[in-house]
Amino acid sequence: MDDGKEVLARCFEEHRGHLKAVAYRMLGSLTEAEDAVQEAWLRLGRTDTDGIDNLGGWLTTVTGRICLDLLRSRTARREQPMDETFVPDPVIRHLSQVDPEQQALHADSVGVALLVVLERLEPDERLAFVLHDLFAVPFDDIAPVVERSAAATRQLASRARRRVRDAAPSSEPDLGQQKQVLDAFMAAARGGDFEALVAVLHPDVVLRADAGALVRGMAASKTLQGAKTVAESALLFAQYTAASRVVLVNDALGLLSVVDGRIRSVTSVTSTDGRITGLYILTDPDRLERLDVPNDNS
Repeated sequence: MDDGKEVLARCFEEHRGHLKAVAYRMLGSLTEAEDAVQEAWLRLGRTDTDGIDNLGGWLTTVTGRICLDLLRSRTARREQPMDETFVPDPVIRHLSQVDPEQQALHADSVGVALLVVLERLEPDERLAFVLHDLFAVPFDDIAPVVERSAAATRQLASRARRRVRDAAPSSEPDLGQQKQVLDAFMAAARGGDFEALVAVLHPDVVLRADAGALVRGMAASKTLQGAKTVAESALLFAQYTAASRVVLVNDALGLLSVVDGRIRSVTSVTSTDGRITGLYILTDPDRLERLDVPNDNS
């Protein structure tokens, strides 16, 4: 590699984490996000960089364009509405690896619940919202990507913002408070205490379980709502809770269940006012196998 390419590669690596954060929020898939970032690198290699004044901004919009094409392709292939049981890829970290003061700045600090809502947006809406609202990209820079005027792009983001605000559940930001709620839930599930489970669940709690397309029967994908219904399901699958430990799932505490050395489930939890409002459970064996779970060095 000549000196010019080495310098370009170093510059790209400085932006890789940011680009992956953009792609992950756009796609909800860690594998696809990595692929999108790699494609951005390939496109950079085919581009005359002398005309690029702001490399970070250029890479961000190029990554956004790559993701937009992927989302449009998904939409074109989808013959039915999005599966209501879909749970995006979670990012797992052990609590010993978390610095609360730095958590908000972490590349993967977006919540699973927000990613679920983003899946419901139209591709152009998602791009405008993610780039502008989450990464402060000016509408003038986004407009050419969606092939609209800056004013029309602003309307896309505004429409997406309303949909996100109406659908995304609020969640307790304090990890200590989250831990108290999660501990109460785990104790009730492990103890088979139905009333205690109902008490720690919000009356309108939603459970979304994504087991993949091949799993059938009681363990199949499902969406449940209501404290009593979710409590009954929690008792039915209490063995997963018994084998679970508390980890950080994206931006909030959640549960990682490992049995015989294999990941059986990852649960993202949202809570507010001392009660759980959402449980997002990934049990798809194919996707779980691809997850990167760091060692707990605590």
